[in-house]
Amino acid sequence: MKAVRPTAGRVLLALFSILGNVDGGRFLDLFAGTGRVGRAALERGASVTWVESLRERAQAIERALPADARRRAVVLSLELRRAIAWLGKRGLQFDVIFADPPYHEGWGASLLGVRGLEGLLARGGVLVAEHSVREELTLTPAWELTSQRDYGESRLSFLRAAEARTDQAPAQTLV
Repeated sequence: MKAVRPTAGRVLLALFSILGNVDGGRFLDLFAGTGRVGRAALERGASVTWVESLRERAQAIERALPADARRRAVVLSLELRRAIAWLGKRGLQFDVIFADPPYHEGWGASLLGVRGLEGLLARGGVLVAEHSVREELTLTPAWELTSQRDYGESRLSFLRAAEARTDQAPAQTLV
């Protein structure tokens, strides 16, 4: 099993400071790992869905859920693309989508191009991608970058779904 790289404490605090109140919101934690980010959203009153491809980690997230929060929590042990398709077929949408893929494995170039991801974002919602400051994030026409914040080796990129456009601009690479 690959080593997990949990979101650092200061990045986690900054994330929720920037997001503001998530109470009553719907939060999707992709590449959940230890589930730390989703648990922080759950503690702040959000309903949370975790997606973690490794069954052992998904089971650990589920075991760590407080009994009183289980009605606001779903843990999926599926590969990312299968999870997105599963959620999309059910018409589920989220106010916040947080994605923290493994660093330096090419996800920066492919994450925003995953089919169906933009359909999971509720109107007015935000996608937050945590990635290495050394890894490029390729912006597709489906997404608009609103801001980026650096915390040592980690970068938080905040995106929203692009409005329907008649001009189809080519993909843009961000560093």
